[in-house]
Amino acid sequence: MNYQTSSYTPNFSSKSSFAYSGSRTMVSPAAILEHVLNIWLISQMDHEPVPMPAVGQFNPWIADGSDAGSMVSDRDAVYNRQYSQGTVNGFNSSMRQGGGTISFPIHRSLSGTLSRTAGMSGGEVEIVHQPSFKGPAHRTISRITNRNRMSMGSVSGSMQRQMSGGSAYAVGTLSRAMSVKSMHSVGRGMDIYGGITSLDMPTAVQHLGEPDPELQVLGAAYIQHECYNDSDAKVAVRRLKGIGELVKLFNSEHQEVQRFATGATRNLIFENMDNKVALIEEGGIPQLIEALRENDDELRKNITGILWNLSSKDNLKQKLARETLPELTEKILIPLSERESGNPLSPSEGEIFYNTTGCLRNLSSVNEKTRQQMRELPGLVDSLVNYIKSSLDDKSEDKGVENALCILRNLSYQLYHEIPPSALMRLEGPTRGQDSGKGDAIGCFTPQSRKAKNGNNQDISTFTEVARVPKGMEWLWHPQIVGVYNRVLHQCEINSTAREAAAGALQNITAGDKRWASVLSRVALEQERMLPVILDLLRTNNDLELRSLTGFLRNMSRHAKDKNDMSTKVVNILVTKLPADGHQKEPSSEVVVNICGVLNNLVTSSYLAARDITFFDGLPKLVGIKDTHDNSSGKVKAAKAASTVLCNMFQYKKLHKTYKTKGFMRRDFEDMV
Repeated sequence: MNYQTSSYTPNFSSKSSFAYSGSRTMVSPAAILEHVLNIWLISQMDHEPVPMPAVGQFNPWIADGSDAGSMVSDRDAVYNRQYSQGTVNGFNSSMRQGGGTISFPIHRSLSGTLSRTAGMSGGEVEIVHQPSFKGPAHRTISRITNRNRMSMGSVSGSMQRQMSGGSAYAVGTLSRAMSVKSMHSVGRGMDIYGGITSLDMPTAVQHLGEPDPELQVLGAAYIQHECYNDSDAKVAVRRLKGIGELVKLFNSEHQEVQRFATGATRNLIFENMDNKVALIEEGGIPQLIEALRENDDELRKNITGILWNLSSKDNLKQKLARETLPELTEKILIPLSERESGNPLSPSEGEIFYNTTGCLRNLSSVNEKTRQQMRELPGLVDSLVNYIKSSLDDKSEDKGVENALCILRNLSYQLYHEIPPSALMRLEGPTRGQDSGKGDAIGCFTPQSRKAKNGNNQDISTFTEVARVPKGMEWLWHPQIVGVYNRVLHQCEINSTAREAAAGALQNITAGDKRWASVLSRVALEQERMLPVILDLLRTNNDLELRSLTGFLRNMSRHAKDKNDMSTKVVNILVTKLPADGHQKEPSSEVVVNICGVLNNLVTSSYLAARDITFFDGLPKLVGIKDTHDNSSGKVKAAKAASTVLCNMFQYKKLHKTYKTKGFMRRDFEDMV
């Protein structure tokens, strides 16, 4: 049985500044609302089947050959405030509007495929273009009376938009519209604000086809404004063949025409699948990619925002990946990730990187073919790792870091099944009899050290299977990436999604029965010494983060060589996290299954684990999970996992007296029928 989890996690930040590529800087409204849809797809393997014992009889050890399953995350683009590199990103489960609080349920569903599920009523959630006009109220335009003071590079304000049928609000700031012409020079002597109030949609679309660039700007500006909050306007533009006219302007000789044409398109396709399809049918993707040659931040923000919105739909992802990944990597990812530490990205560059990685985050979740394409694309994985590493010292909460981690997590999904056979063969390594013990040291042990000569530590001291300096897709499974993820878990104190992605990536690369999964598990345990930080993070009540953390811990416990030592450190904490019975909703069944998986991995090899479960009052919890539940599939799976732990605990006969003293009978330990 496989599992899929989808989640909606709103983000809220009370401290952020809005920096523009122009000279103006604007402080954000007091409450910044973000609407974020995160789709995490979790694949979880079943226990290996075992024969049922007769009543009153017990199996010998019940083997649990499964791991916490690999995870794939998917995130639809979302309306976001003007990006700021200085933003501190907080996360909670409510969004504030005025003086009140609008709470959003976290929706979760289960499946093991990469198929998508709507995580929230109201349909898709994407990034919406921040228009050049205050919206949605037309009264805002009428307030602008002093035309001579307005210019394309200085218009700013605030906007508020109701999204998803009244279920959420988005508040942001106006991005700079143009920086070349003053506003009163557009539209044959009229300023843009005065001009658009006298237009209608047919006239605006007609202006797009005129040779005069000022009329083209006026028409695109009107469409951009009208389509910001009016779904009927979006339909009208498509019916009037306006999308094709806009596409023709993406590569205009006039930069302001390009900006407004792409800005209008960004609003046109928001929450409108028909317009997305029309944009593609009109050849929009090649024209957008061609327009990326212009080294203009405002234009690139629009283009990457459009691509992010297009990537929110599964049936468009493969085409987007095929037509955009090389150019996005070459023109954006590589240049923006290779900045020196003393030369940080500008706010506009940060937003471009954020939009681009938001698009790639969606594309990386679609299927194996696209994941393979992304892994093999020169510079893509290196750029993501470089950006994360360069941001950890002072920008670990950066939203671009979050996206980069989620992409790496997705590219690590089913890694040992999907990497080239030649790479897998190399990772499987020589047999222990053939291994000479020679090779370059990576980490704290040298081949000549006493620990390196110990066969139990050989895997983490000599890595002839990988290069000393990883490159390309090798980063995904190189021992050095474990250290990168470890730093993320230590340093991302606010962004739980970034921590979850790092833990999920670690879960992926330690999952399964391949030798390299075992190697990286022991790198995490023995070289990076990650157990304390994982146990510390388990204090969270964020169920999604708990799933990744307990999944990674489950894999480490399977591969740990000293299970007695591990038992003394983890059993008490894990027993505390278990619910009292199967009726409790938190933690989720997936977390309970993972915790039971850890306990079972330890119990089958360590008497101390069984002893400590008993001492820390884990027996009533395990029996409660096993015997009382609502018969839903998740609860039944948790019950079976608890039953497996109990059955294996009964194998320690010298603990039978203790069990009886605590009031537990033989039947409490019997495997489920």
